[in-house]
Amino acid sequence: SKIIVARGSADDKGQLMTFVEAARAYLEETGDLPLDVTILFEGEEESGSPSLHPFLEANKDELSCDLALVCDTGMWDAETPAISIMLRGMVGDEIIVKAASRDLHSGSYGGSAQNPNHIVADIIAGLHDENGKVTLPGFYDGVIDMPEDVTNMWDELGFSVEEFLGEVGLKHPRGEKDRMPLEHLWTRPTVEVNGMWGGYQGAGSKTVIPAEAHAKFTFRLVGDQDPDKIQEAFRAYVRSKIPADCTVDFIAKEGSPALRLDFAMPALEKGKKALKDEWGKEAALIGMGGSIPIVGDFKRMLGMDSLLIGFGLEDDQIHSPNEKYNLTSFHKGIRSWARVLDELAKG
Repeated sequence: SKIIVARGSADDKGQLMTFVEAARAYLEETGDLPLDVTILFEGEEESGSPSLHPFLEANKDELSCDLALVCDTGMWDAETPAISIMLRGMVGDEIIVKAASRDLHSGSYGGSAQNPNHIVADIIAGLHDENGKVTLPGFYDGVIDMPEDVTNMWDELGFSVEEFLGEVGLKHPRGEKDRMPLEHLWTRPTVEVNGMWGGYQGAGSKTVIPAEAHAKFTFRLVGDQDPDKIQEAFRAYVRSKIPADCTVDFIAKEGSPALRLDFAMPALEKGKKALKDEWGKEAALIGMGGSIPIVGDFKRMLGMDSLLIGFGLEDDQIHSPNEKYNLTSFHKGIRSWARVLDELAKG
């Protein structure tokens, strides 16, 4: 199939243009749009959107509409459209564990002095039990199980965790042993170690006991988990692991809670109908393992729900120099948005 190759073609310029072109086509055909529409292009997502909050605050009256339409998501596969019904939230932390006043010789001090590398390793090892569950007290408060009809739909999607992991050279999934693979990715919270370092890391060996060790962590959140409470529980756990003559410092990362659509939201049914009319297949209701912070801002700052419909594909290689966007995604995406506007206008 023909493709557009350019950085940003799928994430997210090409996706944004599907809506712009749908609006243009609607205007050319009918002379007007069926709804009042405000278009907001936000180009700072990859750098943390520093201008977004003050802009939303300053323009709250104009931007507070009935519904936000977000095109920063993907299809289930090249023939099956999708509506993303949940986004995981996130909170992060970094720890610096300090022991001796300087690096020590492991022959002179080994077996006596505390080793921060060992302390950090112990902290990390204790975060999960043998069944893959996170051990922090209260961690699963606010985690909600999906309705059976939704999990049954996911089961029928034919997701192969072996193929999914096989694309990155892996085979065996981890995570909670009593959960299906798509739950691991969409509806279950996680903790991951993003980096860890301490002591000598150059070529060859150097027999030191390091004075300090570091680790970075991120938590993906679901349901009604509270980022602040998760961070507090993590810090209490870490402090409980610090020996009496050692210290720990924390470097916080800003957090945001998870989001999910109301399954009874009328706009969801209208979106499903519009996509089925265009693609000839029922739209899959899927989760997303990542986060789109602006969707949370729309909800918390402007009181708007979001309908997340996108046409990206797994092989679009976003953030890559050879990122691509299928012309089929572009053209049928335009037609899909025109149909969505039409359905939403029916009231």
